[in-house]
Amino acid sequence: MQNWPVIAVTSGEPAGIGPEICLRLIERTAAALPARLVILADRQLMAERAQAINLSGDLCQLHALREWTPDLLPSPGCLDILHVPLSVPSRPGQLDPANSTYVLQLLDRALAGCRSGEFAAMVTAPVHKGVINDAGIPFTGHTEYLAEKTDTPRVVMMLAGGGLRVALATTHLPLKDVSSALTQQSLEQTLRILHADMGRKYGIAVPRILVTGLNPHAGEGGYLGREEIEVITPVLNRLRAEGMTLIGPLPADTLFTPRILSHGDCVLAMYHDQGLPTLKYASFGNGINVTLGLPIIRTSVDHGTALELAGTGSADTGSLFVAVEQAIEMAQRAGLSQRL
Repeated sequence: MQNWPVIAVTSGEPAGIGPEICLRLIERTAAALPARLVILADRQLMAERAQAINLSGDLCQLHALREWTPDLLPSPGCLDILHVPLSVPSRPGQLDPANSTYVLQLLDRALAGCRSGEFAAMVTAPVHKGVINDAGIPFTGHTEYLAEKTDTPRVVMMLAGGGLRVALATTHLPLKDVSSALTQQSLEQTLRILHADMGRKYGIAVPRILVTGLNPHAGEGGYLGREEIEVITPVLNRLRAEGMTLIGPLPADTLFTPRILSHGDCVLAMYHDQGLPTLKYASFGNGINVTLGLPIIRTSVDHGTALELAGTGSADTGSLFVAVEQAIEMAQRAGLSQRL
């Protein structure tokens, strides 16, 4: 009997690489990973994909975690599958909007388990935003979907890897809309969430947060934009007065250098493609996505569905493995382990 967290892993878009990288988690269970992993997926889909990539291992269907018996304790080389049925059969690399409801059912089931205490955390394999929208379901991403489902007014998207942690003040917006979306209120909320979750999820009680400007050269004293003067600096000053360690606003083109990064524990970038290209260059294949501000723990891979690789067995599993390991560490830090 050990205290281990139970981690739900959603298999994502069935036509993509999600099912097979989840199957490869057998390698982690065989290495005595200190957790119980439960893969949410269609049982037949996983069996077919395991055969397609010549993967050995037992697929243990699990109807409900409450039905555990001693013989269902974690065992090396075994994955537990919590069966969620596909809407229609799926073939590798071939998107079908009819399975969009299935993809969202995976998320809903994992989320419900996290909220009830059945799961300690959820890890998400990639979904395809386009095909979900093609099904007539408005969907901008996991981050926004989970925020809506948990009635969380604001969440923060952060990617971690390559020695970097980069959070975003705005997420999936057209570039032309970023400035209007960046308000003192929204920036303050983001910084408060980032500060709090660096403590809860990473154990850094007083994080040093490096904050970018929005404009080139952080506005060049107002000559290249006034967002730094009118929005960013007033918020930083206000929160510094409360005791937060905030450095900036800094020019984004020089912030990501070793000398400056050495003074911070994380970075807050103003928009998606300001902060993430550097992080992905440093960590692609081993970086992860962490949603801050949710009432649950959620980590994710930092890549897409890679339809062209689906069914080939050649997809890189590094990001998923790191996402699972980080979810386990966060669950343990939060005291969410169960007696197994």
